[in-house]
Amino acid sequence: MIFMRTIFLAIIASSAALASSALLFLPGHHPNPAPTHLVNTLKGEKLNAHGEYSVTPKVFKVEHSEASWKKMLGPARFEILRKAGTEEAFTGKLLNEHGYGVFVCAACGQPLFKSTTKFDSGTGWPSFWKALPGAVIERPDDSLGMERTEVICSRCGSHLGHVFDDGPNPTGLRYCMNSLALKFHPEKKPHSVKQAKR
Repeated sequence: MIFMRTIFLAIIASSAALASSALLFLPGHHPNPAPTHLVNTLKGEKLNAHGEYSVTPKVFKVEHSEASWKKMLGPARFEILRKAGTEEAFTGKLLNEHGYGVFVCAACGQPLFKSTTKFDSGTGWPSFWKALPGAVIERPDDSLGMERTEVICSRCGSHLGHVFDDGPNPTGLRYCMNSLALKFHPEKKPHSVKQAKR
């Protein structure tokens, strides 16, 4: 009797194991789900201006306390870069900067835009039609009662501005940036580079 009971329990255990294995092949079933922190990172993100998913990391390479950022940046830059403020149109120092070089994040110094992608949008803010690869992160912004796409620095998470789909060719994009969110680093212009049209 004990022998038969042992065999019966072994058969039940084997059946359960087979059923569990079969689940691995069902559509939509993932035996190794993504770690919780990755799921939370991706949750709620929408398509960016390029039609791609924009992922916002929770930890950036450059991080400081709010007090440190305020001391480093000063009140005006802190309000824009760390509090997502917006400077008044046509007041930015870099609006009419037409030199050859690179525009970098004013908070951490990461290169963001080449001067050859800058154009006059007539909006009153420095505008670019393309960001450097991996330099920025785009994420949904529904503040002020409108749907926009915010642009932040991928290195420190500082607010830079917004991107719109009414820009010139070849991308059709307009990265509308706050002048105070940027710094300009001039470079020697190669003879083979043509100055961007203004």
